[in-house]
Amino acid sequence: MIKKVGGKYVVMSEHTGRKFGSYNTKAEAEKRLRQIEVFKYLKRRK
Repeated sequence: MIKKVGGKYVVMSEHTGRKFGSYNTKAEAEKRLRQIEVFKYLKRRK
């Protein structure tokens, strides 16, 4: 999930609240979130 905190967009886990980075634009945060989803998919395939 993406949350706006203090003028930055933070990519966070919905379940644990773990932060995966903060970004200046929403587009950068969405790109990172897509990267995380791809790695989750690859991990499940093995």
